[in-house]
Amino acid sequence: MRKIYLALIRQRDHVVFFLAVLISFTLILTNDSRDIAILRGKANDIFSFMYKPVSWLRSMAVVEDEAAVLREKNIQLKLQIESMLNLAAENEQLKNLLNYRRESHLTLLPAKVINKGITSNMNTITIDVGTDQGVKRNAPVMTPNGVIGKSVVVGRHSSIIQVISDVNFRLSVQVMPSGARGILSWVYGDLCEIREVQKNSEINIGDRVLTSGFSDIFPKNLPVGEVTGIREERGSYQKIVSVRFAENLGSLINIFVITKQNDAVE
Repeated sequence: MRKIYLALIRQRDHVVFFLAVLISFTLILTNDSRDIAILRGKANDIFSFMYKPVSWLRSMAVVEDEAAVLREKNIQLKLQIESMLNLAAENEQLKNLLNYRRESHLTLLPAKVINKGITSNMNTITIDVGTDQGVKRNAPVMTPNGVIGKSVVVGRHSSIIQVISDVNFRLSVQVMPSGARGILSWVYGDLCEIREVQKNSEINIGDRVLTSGFSDIFPKNLPVGEVTGIREERGSYQKIVSVRFAENLGSLINIFVITKQNDAVE
C-alpha cells in the first residue's frame, strides 16, 4: 500500500492531469448547452469519418465470410443434385435389369461390379458373386443391352470377368437380318471388328449383331452391338465389318451372369 502511495506522489502531476481531463469530459458530456451540443456534433463527425475505414473493413470481412458460406452451400447442393441424378439413373437401370430378367429364357444371376482391371495382362472386372451363388468358370456375363464377357476366375464370393473389350477376347457372331457369320474381336474404344465374313453377304450399317450360337459358352441371339461400317479385304473373298458395342463398358455397375441356358434367346 505504501508503494502505491509513493508512486502516486511521484506521479502526482500526471494523476492530477488525468483527473482533470476526466472531469472535463464528464462535464462536457453532461452539459446540455448549445455550444457543447455543437462541439459534440463536430467531434462526432470527426470520429465518424475516422471510423468509416474500420466499418468498411468489418463489412468486407462479413461479406467474405458470407460468400464462403454460400460457396459451401452451393457445392453441397450440387453434390446432392448429382447424387440424386445418379440414384435416378441407377434406379432406371435396375428396373431394366428386373424387366429383362423376368422376360428372359435364361437363368440369370444379378451381380454388381466391385472392381475393374486388377490383372495386368487382361482387361477384366470383378463382380460380387462366386461359386456359392452358382457361378462357374466360362459363364457368360451380360446386361440387357448386350454381352459383357465371361468369367475366367471364380472364387466363393467373387469372380473375375474377362470383358469383351479385351484384346484376346473372341466371339462368334452373326449379323441380322442377313445371318452372315464371323469372328468378333476388339479394336479400340467401343469399336470392334467382325472378320471372316463372306464378301457376298448382304450387310448394312445399323444391322444388329448377335451371338451366333456356335459356341459352348454363349447361347444364340444374345445382343452384341450394331454395324457401323463395312469394308472389303483386298485379295480376299471376305469383308470386314465394324461394330459398336451395345453396352457402355466404362460405366458398368449392375450385370447378369448366365448360370443356366434353358433355351436360346428369341
